[in-house]
Amino acid sequence: MTMIEWLFEAGIGEARAALVEGERILVAAIEPDDAGPLVGLVSRARLVERLPARRGRATLDNGAEILVSDLPPALTQGAALMVEITREAIFEAGRAKPPQGRPSDAPPAPAPDLLARLVATGHPVRHLRAHEPDLLERAGWSELLEEAATGDIAFAGGALRMSPTPAMTLFDVDGAPPVDALALAAAPVVAAAILRHGIGGSIGVDFPTVEGKAARLAVAAAIDAALPPPFERTAMNGFGFLQIVRPRPRASLPERVRATPTLATARAALRRIEREPAGAPRAHALPAPVHAALLARPHWLAELARRTGVVHQLEPA
Repeated sequence: MTMIEWLFEAGIGEARAALVEGERILVAAIEPDDAGPLVGLVSRARLVERLPARRGRATLDNGAEILVSDLPPALTQGAALMVEITREAIFEAGRAKPPQGRPSDAPPAPAPDLLARLVATGHPVRHLRAHEPDLLERAGWSELLEEAATGDIAFAGGALRMSPTPAMTLFDVDGAPPVDALALAAAPVVAAAILRHGIGGSIGVDFPTVEGKAARLAVAAAIDAALPPPFERTAMNGFGFLQIVRPRPRASLPERVRATPTLATARAALRRIEREPAGAPRAHALPAPVHAALLARPHWLAELARRTGVVHQLEPA
């Protein structure tokens, strides 16, 4: 029986992990060092502004600004309160949605980080080091990041295009007829991509137009069989569109990669350099934006030198 385990790396600038079965990634996650307040954090805060519908803006003790819901009616602007983070910051093209929280009676407590959340799943966690075989890459880590960046996902007989938008993440199904078979084959691929990339919130799937109620029900049943709860979904309509809603506690992998593509590339470059064998060239030509991003983060470069034992020369390509 193939073992299922988490592969975890405490990388430079980010922690990264993949739930792997054999050499196949089932679920992946990246937690950047600058992700901001994490889900589960309980912190003192001060209400900056009350908003309609018992909502408001608050500032945590560390200066981070969050949106708070379910505010007590008597709580006034400037008042102190305890809050628990329920959703992390979500980055979209041109803007960022701030973290969300709610009032709490619990004492201050740190949030579980990525490693703690992996341990809580009950699956074994294997810690990877740079001098060891690259098990993440063997499982398809680079291909996963390419999927997140481009949205292109191929499968036998067709292809998906995954597109995060402010309203929802969209999957467009394309391929050769017959359309009933194409839609049925695409359904578990969509479900696997949702899990692999940690996609939550509203998700729309644009299947080819499937004729007949029985065929549409079969596609919906294939989604149900492949996507574990909790989620809700609509029926597939006559135009082939089906909507899924899942919890969204944090940004998906495509949202993280696309929000700051230069930083994502910079962190990937650090991972590659850190894994180069002893005696490899110390000079590295990088795209100019990536080079500038790394020079602006000397603590990353200092950590790279500490881990590898050498000072690397970075040059703009």
